Amino acid sequence: MDITANIQEVQQELTPIGVTLVAISKTKPVEDIQEAYNAGQRIFGENMVQELVEKQEKLPQDIQWHLVGHLQTNKVKYIAPFISLIQSVDSLKLLAEINKHAIKHKRVIDCLLQVDIAQEDTKFGLDHPEVIELLESEEFKAMKNVRIRGLMGIATNTEKEKEVKEEFYELKMLFDGIKVSYYRKEDSFDTLSMGMSSDYKLAIEQGGNMVRLGSTIFGKRVIKHFKAK
Repeated sequence: MDITANIQEVQQELTPIGVTLVAISKTKPVEDIQEAYNAGQRIFGENMVQELVEKQEKLPQDIQWHLVGHLQTNKVKYIAPFISLIQSVDSLKLLAEINKHAIKHKRVIDCLLQVDIAQEDTKFGLDHPEVIELLESEEFKAMKNVRIRGLMGIATNTEKEKEVKEEFYELKMLFDGIKVSYYRKEDSFDTLSMGMSSDYKLAIEQGGNMVRLGSTIFGKRVIKHFKAK
């Protein structure tokens, strides 16, 4: 698997159309991430806080790290000093915890609100009314150390292209509505993160401007099967 060639090929596809690549490096060794870095990639996404912290310490310090997996409130403190973007904010409680630790580190932490667009019970995220409720809440309005940059969504894992397209379309419509209603004068609300290796082309087609690619960059995860003794 030529990581360098993959990075270059994807960047040639995405850069001219203004789409940001987040290389999803979960479960990948530091050596693979370093190779992608050497090829020019600077934004990497991780699912697990512990793995993210360990890699951040070992790799170049100008990497922009994104947390894309479910984040528990008690884990926020470990990533608050350095995280570039938390893509998976799915509650006001979590946002309050991020704000608290951002204050401690004298920084503003960028976040995306994760919206539940999939027809699956296993996905995390806010539904449409919950997003509006959060943005309207006095508690959120009082937070000065978090900045909502946009929305993130994960489509249903299905072969049905029409279903995936509709989910992405709905998220884009919500994004546009929130932009007009709450962030019309703020250029910082600019990120719609949707699409992974299996469906990122559909996501871009529907208006996404940030994609999260793992296997497209690093190859498929190797699953070892052990024979029972």
